[in-house]
Amino acid sequence: MKKLTFLSKTTTLLLLSICLSSCSSTDDSAMENTPDEIDGSSITYENTIKGIMTSECTSCHGSTTSQGAPMSLVTYAQVVDAVDNRNLVGRIESNTNPMPQGGKMSQTKIDQIKAWVANGTPEK
Repeated sequence: MKKLTFLSKTTTLLLLSICLSSCSSTDDSAMENTPDEIDGSSITYENTIKGIMTSECTSCHGSTTSQGAPMSLVTYAQVVDAVDNRNLVGRIESNTNPMPQGGKMSQTKIDQIKAWVANGTPEK
């Protein structure tokens, strides 16, 4: 009987150790790519940024703007102008007044745009 109690306690302790070691205090959502981890040299307007602008921005910043949008973000030149003169990166990163208006875009998309800007906004 004493041997069975020892075995039961040992098994319980082993299972508890396994369960606790699999717990983590790291928030997985905080482990998304950062600009340093994204290879900005492979990001161009044509292969990445244009798609982000189309899916996230052009419902208001289209060829014909709506919802009070002050400029269009349809062409490469328009997006570069928004980066250079209209604080595009600041607006998409803002926690108080982010763009798009429906809510912040994913951190991955923000990081891709930042990496593209850091690499000189290549078109192709």
